[in-house]
Amino acid sequence: MGATAAQWRHPEVPALNVIGLHCEADADAERRPRTPGLPDSAFQHDGQLTKRDVRALTVSRLAPAPGELLWDVGAGAGSIAIEWMRCDPANRAVAIEHREDRAARITTNAMTLGVPDLSVVIGAAPDALDGLDAPNAVFVGGGATAPGVLQRCWDALRPGGRLVVNAVTIESEVLVAEWYGRCGGELVRIAAEHASPVGGFTGWRPAMRITQWTVTR
Repeated sequence: MGATAAQWRHPEVPALNVIGLHCEADADAERRPRTPGLPDSAFQHDGQLTKRDVRALTVSRLAPAPGELLWDVGAGAGSIAIEWMRCDPANRAVAIEHREDRAARITTNAMTLGVPDLSVVIGAAPDALDGLDAPNAVFVGGGATAPGVLQRCWDALRPGGRLVVNAVTIESEVLVAEWYGRCGGELVRIAAEHASPVGGFTGWRPAMRITQWTVTR
């Protein structure tokens, strides 16, 4: 028997079978390369999503290598952890998210985007980080201002590990500036603008600027 998945008409088959699968995308399928920067529409989210342009830059700063482990703290939709794991089949990630509805959404996104082994921890950092394997890289996208979070992440990093923090609010910017003064690294301001309709014309609409701190332990 042979058919495409959409045309398969055999709900039950004999128990012993040898099955050959050939994976080929439909002509109109959305292209999803392994390089970071999937379209925002690829993720289910409630607005708590690291947007495409910033996400691509963030994953590049995290510098994933085969077999490494990432902590995605304050994961939101889990986009950073998912993109990290998509870079190499051996990569691992833990997404830490305190809201159960968002944690469920992370699991759905991971299944949809081909990384079902993404581990999701429901809880608030820093307490939710207890007992996790030491990471090679940590991304803090939410909850950076919670007492003890950055210190716990910094202490947990393996030698040579990378810490990347994206700050949106003034309060989180002040915090990363203090850490930058203590530990060094690189502090970058990221701004993106997208063309959109303005009446019958087209203009630029800026997204919120991101202050990104990257440091190697």
